[in-house]
Amino acid sequence: MARAEPRPLPLVRVTGPSMVPTLRTGDVVTLEASRPVRENDLVLVRWPARPGQLSVKRAIRRDGDGWHVEGDNPFASTDSRTLGAAEVLGVIRFRVWPRPRRLR
Repeated sequence: MARAEPRPLPLVRVTGPSMVPTLRTGDVVTLEASRPVRENDLVLVRWPARPGQLSVKRAIRRDGDGWHVEGDNPFASTDSRTLGAAEVLGVIRFRVWPRPRRLR
């Protein structure tokens, strides 16, 4: 009989100032792709207009088939205010480096 080993959560390295002060360039966070999105969650997203770009943003509200998301730093964030609804790829719950803690 085989036992299923728990799969580690994917890690994402943050770049750019759009989520300051919550996250900064170089922070490493975990991604939970199967967790349902709730308002105010931190999420990894992509936009139909920029399919090759992944971004970490805050889920604000459902918007049609996607989510309206915004950066915590409005002066340094390109987000749904410009690009429209985003596709959420997963929810971010924990920063594992440099200061491990639960995120909300």
